[in-house]
Amino acid sequence: MVLVTSVRDYINRMLQDISGMKVLILDSETVSNVSIVYSQSELLQKEVFLVEMIDSISASKESMSHLKAVYFIRPTSENIQKLRYQIGNPRFGEYHLFFSNLLKDTQIHNLADSDEQEVVQQVQEYYADFVAGDPYHFTLNMASNHLYMLPAVVDPSGLQRYADRVVDGIAAVFLALKRRPVIRYQRTSDTAKRIAQETAKLMYQQESGLFDFRRTESSPLLLVIDRRDDPVTPLLNQWTYQAMVHELIGLQDNKVDLRAIGSLPKDQQEVVLSSEQDAFFKSNMYENFGDIGMNIKRMVDDFQQVAKSNQNIQTVEDMARFVDNYPEYKKMQGNVSKHVTLVTEMSKLVEARKLMLVSQTEQDLACNGGQGAAYEAVTDLLNNDSVSDIDRLRLVMLYALRYEKENPVQLMQLFNKLASRSPKYKPGLVQFLLKQAGVEKRTGDLFGNRDLLNIARNMARGLKGVENVYTQHQPLLFQTMESITRGRLRDVDYPFVGDHFQQGRPQEVVIFMVGGTTYEESRSVALQNATNAGIRFILGGTAVLNSKRFLKDLEEAQRISRSGSHMV
Repeated sequence: MVLVTSVRDYINRMLQDISGMKVLILDSETVSNVSIVYSQSELLQKEVFLVEMIDSISASKESMSHLKAVYFIRPTSENIQKLRYQIGNPRFGEYHLFFSNLLKDTQIHNLADSDEQEVVQQVQEYYADFVAGDPYHFTLNMASNHLYMLPAVVDPSGLQRYADRVVDGIAAVFLALKRRPVIRYQRTSDTAKRIAQETAKLMYQQESGLFDFRRTESSPLLLVIDRRDDPVTPLLNQWTYQAMVHELIGLQDNKVDLRAIGSLPKDQQEVVLSSEQDAFFKSNMYENFGDIGMNIKRMVDDFQQVAKSNQNIQTVEDMARFVDNYPEYKKMQGNVSKHVTLVTEMSKLVEARKLMLVSQTEQDLACNGGQGAAYEAVTDLLNNDSVSDIDRLRLVMLYALRYEKENPVQLMQLFNKLASRSPKYKPGLVQFLLKQAGVEKRTGDLFGNRDLLNIARNMARGLKGVENVYTQHQPLLFQTMESITRGRLRDVDYPFVGDHFQQGRPQEVVIFMVGGTTYEESRSVALQNATNAGIRFILGGTAVLNSKRFLKDLEEAQRISRSGSHMV
């Protein structure tokens, strides 16, 4: 049930059965699906000598009949249109067409009509319509991620396109896993309900034959939930390696863009952080920042030992050994400098933005009670000139989410102070967040103060103390996974779609988060899978968020809501 392997298998099958020199043609979405699991050197080994985008292929007229064209694209009407033109005016010797999701019959007929010269050798559906960044974490990289926050009446066609894309992505995941799930959704979210119902309609009615896989002992579970049930996790600073890189620098399709840093050699301006390709990253991606520093020091020491032995070349045998080991040596050197650069850059940002100070208050707001002390701490940080505008905004948001009902006067004082200290933030953004994800809207026990079990757990934690004040927060998703594992996910909060109910405890669970996931949550899933043998979780979402992206989506939704309210 590892998604990275599924996508790699699809691409292997696509490329190895077609002999000879090939050009791989992708679209703006499948380029991410392929690049995240397959390196350029691996493509070369499969005799792919050119990778092109479907848009740029249309513009070129040059004949390349010695190459076989392998298309891997989404079955959108725009792509089909371009493809019809390209096979009607063929530049390549053969055309092998692979689609990342279900084709409509009309699309197949249209393609057949355009293939007058009979250059198309095969048409296949390979269900890799998602970006599998880690073994148990996938994303759909949706640009219009803010749409889930809007009522359907504001942009009905936009929301329909959004829902269609999510259903396509979820369907592809289950087709890749060869499973048909029982489906549940978060009752308080209209968008989650709509997506769950449309997914069920596809799997149990429109394409029931395709999804009719061999029955397993217990059906897998698909749970569709809404980001707004836990707005705290994407607002927090992060202190574990993968999550921290995304929060402070940015991680897109497992690549980190370091061009802004300057003074780096060209080959290090964009680096890959993949648990599949980098053993150091794989063993440290969920480690705390302090431990990573120690582990990198160890890696540097090991490299210096290797470098020292390479300097001691005295015989022809030594020279031959050095040449044989040189590629490995260069790879090791690149890896060491990559991780040193990342940790050095993050250390500078932590110091410049006083993030240890900020983060301590954030964690207190997320995990511990005490409204009076929290108000003092947030006020002090708002007055601190070293604290950046975005950190001030996040602190006020966290305070507002935690204490929205407790002391309206103090909350208004914080709003006013934020407006005077950080004028670039539009007034009303914190209020808009409360309207979207305030206590009235949420299903789960976000702050552990509704449910007796959670209250007891918080008290126990308060008495024992915590190992690390910076990583004491656990996302709400952790509680959701625990409820599923114990068979305690309440039907009233997470109803089933249709008459397909869960018999016994599921062994496989896909949790899809409308509005996007975070790396803190994917870490929670990986740790849960490592400790729990009986049940496997996969996490997916419309995007992978950091605080910057979450706030951008919030601002965009607020802007459209305002203009929409003038129109109505």
